[in-house]
Amino acid sequence: MSKLKILKYGDQLLRKKSAEIKEISDDIRQLASDMFETMYAAPGAGLAAIQAGYPIQLFIIDVSQDKSGALALINPKIIDTGDKIIREEGCLSFPGIYADVKRFETVTVQYLDLNGRQKVLKAQGLASKAIQHEIDHLNGKLFIDYLEDWKRKILEKEIRRKKKSGDW
Repeated sequence: MSKLKILKYGDQLLRKKSAEIKEISDDIRQLASDMFETMYAAPGAGLAAIQAGYPIQLFIIDVSQDKSGALALINPKIIDTGDKIIREEGCLSFPGIYADVKRFETVTVQYLDLNGRQKVLKAQGLASKAIQHEIDHLNGKLFIDYLEDWKRKILEKEIRRKKKSGDW
């Protein structure tokens, strides 16, 4: 059983813009730890604090196969991007739902780590996609917002079916 409950699509909090973190406290570090436990149990490659009900600018990612790439990013800002690429994407707030989304192949992100140190990370591939996906969460944007209307309507119909059958 995971530590935190992951909000699912339909919860209005997922559309809220997250607040900047002014002070990195032990509570923030504990939340990040609980988020990692929850994400690994899900399993997933990233989790934004808002997905766990905390509308603050914190997200975690780990795109490694062996759970060795754990990163927590606070108040992240993308400062550079590369070319765009289309890849399949999913989300822990949309269990079992996947769609092709156009994202930057590479991003450079500036953020604070859990010790308050300013960092810059250049990411590519899955890490780049995860960073963009989680930053979107911090801004109240969801991956289905990138889809054409007809594709989004098909996914929303699938979600309604899953809710009705109790699979959501």
